[in-house]
Amino acid sequence: MTNRLLSFAAVFSLTATLHAEDAFVPLFDGKTLAGWEQHSGKAEYRVENGAVVGKTVPDTGNSFLCTTKKYGNFILELEFKVDPSMNSGIQFRSNYYTQETEVEIAGKKKKFPADRVHGYQFEIDPSARAFTGGVYDEGRRGWLFDLKNNEAARKAFKQGEWNQARIECRGSSIKTFLNGVPAADFADEMTAEGVIALQVHGIGKKTEAVGKEVMWKNIRIQELK
Repeated sequence: MTNRLLSFAAVFSLTATLHAEDAFVPLFDGKTLAGWEQHSGKAEYRVENGAVVGKTVPDTGNSFLCTTKKYGNFILELEFKVDPSMNSGIQFRSNYYTQETEVEIAGKKKKFPADRVHGYQFEIDPSARAFTGGVYDEGRRGWLFDLKNNEAARKAFKQGEWNQARIECRGSSIKTFLNGVPAADFADEMTAEGVIALQVHGIGKKTEAVGKEVMWKNIRIQELK
């Protein structure tokens, strides 16, 4: 009887795991940008070989390709590949205002221009600093969790190759993983819900940085209750 119960428990556990995997749904169909819309800057976005490709252009601020839907508690997984000279990111629980808005953050008033995307960002940093997987609060408070004390995560980034990002948001808990290696792990309650977005960092007037590209593919999300 004990063996039967153990066998049943194993099957039940496996079935539950498979159902959990089935709960992931694609955010990108691999062919079009349906379900996404651009905000803030004017970088170029296109679909090529099953991936979203973001391309730098001069004289514009940070650009964001955002989901049209907002998400609160979820597990987000995707792959990305970035030019070594670029800085980029994956926004989550991020938002924007339709008109210029002033809010108070940490006791200080801050004015947001209309359409300026702000919020949590999974950093993509191919520089020698190697903070890919850390969490930066775009447009608001700056670094929330860098990787100065996480050498394993800093070494997990694969230069010039596809990398896997995983972001877990459960209530105030925020965790990130880079190629399966734990990166950021902290609690923050400022924003409970927002869009997912793919960032192309502004380059100002740096002509040598024009036309650099970052790519994202296999973008999928599992919403948590």
